[in-house]
Amino acid sequence: MHRGRYDRFDHTMARILVVDDNDTMREGMAVTLKKSGHDVLAFKTGADAVAAYQKSAFDLTVTDLKMEPMDGLAVTHALRAHDADAVVLLVTAFGTIEVAVEAMKSGACDFITKPFSPEVLRAKVDSALQLVKAKAQVVKLTAHNEVLARDAQVETGTALVGESEPIAKLLTQVRKAAATDATVHIHGESGTGKELVARMLHELSPRKNGPFIVTHCAALAETLLESELFGHERGAFTGAIKRKLGRFELADGGTLFLDELGEITPNMQTKLLRVLQEKEFQRVGGEETIKVDVRVISATHRNLQAEVEAKRFREDLYYRLHIVPLTVPPLRERPEDIGVLAKHFVQKHAPRVNKAVKQLAPETISALCRYAWPGNVRELENAIEQALVFAEGTSLLEKDLPSFLHGAAARALFTAGALPIPHGDRPLPDILEDLERQLIEKAYEKSGRVKTETARLLGIKTSALYYKLEKYGFIQKGEKPPDDPG
Repeated sequence: MHRGRYDRFDHTMARILVVDDNDTMREGMAVTLKKSGHDVLAFKTGADAVAAYQKSAFDLTVTDLKMEPMDGLAVTHALRAHDADAVVLLVTAFGTIEVAVEAMKSGACDFITKPFSPEVLRAKVDSALQLVKAKAQVVKLTAHNEVLARDAQVETGTALVGESEPIAKLLTQVRKAAATDATVHIHGESGTGKELVARMLHELSPRKNGPFIVTHCAALAETLLESELFGHERGAFTGAIKRKLGRFELADGGTLFLDELGEITPNMQTKLLRVLQEKEFQRVGGEETIKVDVRVISATHRNLQAEVEAKRFREDLYYRLHIVPLTVPPLRERPEDIGVLAKHFVQKHAPRVNKAVKQLAPETISALCRYAWPGNVRELENAIEQALVFAEGTSLLEKDLPSFLHGAAARALFTAGALPIPHGDRPLPDILEDLERQLIEKAYEKSGRVKTETARLLGIKTSALYYKLEKYGFIQKGEKPPDDPG
């Protein structure tokens, strides 16, 4: 199975196109190159060879110069018009300087003069394939840099800072999971640091010297996401003016992090499942089958099990991703980390925002700890950065904090297992519904998903519980309790 020119390239095995209208020469070159371990396709006419290349790209083309009606220079022009990176080796019986200059002007990398021995052909081909390898590395590095430049514009969070028991437990799980090559799924609310956990898994793994590639699935429409993940060929769709390497290719030998995976469409779920199972795919608009060695880490804020039960997420994909599940705790479940994180953010942002600030006043930390932080660590970081803008002394004071941390909002006290009190302009029914959903979810998990026990904890009838579980997507529509006559 061909890996594709821009995958990890081994020049001892390449796809080579041979073009010569002389049967003896064509078959002789093909046999010699096949004996060297290459995958060779040979054609008698330039037109047939160009058509084959346009259907599926080759690593190298070896073409005779003097052919009718389409000669070697015309073949070279046609190939490079279709693929600017096409590498061509010309074969000529007229080894003059003029011919060599014309060949190089047309885009050929080199030429070989008849007659030649099999050893000379192999040497010339090996030299050309070294150029192919160098081109492939440049293309891949360029694509990596483009991806990294785009990713650098996205806030990736901060260090996994904390001294609480939930964080200590998570770090232990991360270290154990990192030592394996198992697929990991990270669950956590928005702003908890799921991408940071994914980066830690990569940095602590045997793949740490390989690439770490991030794809934010929720930010892209289905067609764009498919191209982003798998790449596309030139002309695959309007605007595809050149071949693009997908993130699976760029992550070869490393880790691919799929953030907010719960947002992808059923069609994309099917395509992703195939890649995870077969470890191969095709670019959009292409026919080459490309094999990759990628560790996939996924994350979502959604309850994927509930999504499976609601038939919105494929069950087979869920189990393929859920080999090692990790949960990043929300900030309200580790209030003892609020002060530690706040100090960390002051150290992180003060040198850039307000160099005068060196510390937080004790009452500032107390005020921060009275709030429930529905936006989690990201919201806390934003609050500290905003407060630094208005601070006037060497200490960050309570009065410097954003307005939502003052007054009534600040009285959203933390207690063990407390729910956050939302702030903002949401209607009261929406807020109450959100709190009800969180209460049901907590009871459902605490009871081990035993519905009668969940109903007992909530103090409601089992039939009422089933209605609410269905309403919030925790169970499949139409599922009834054993004692419900309806």
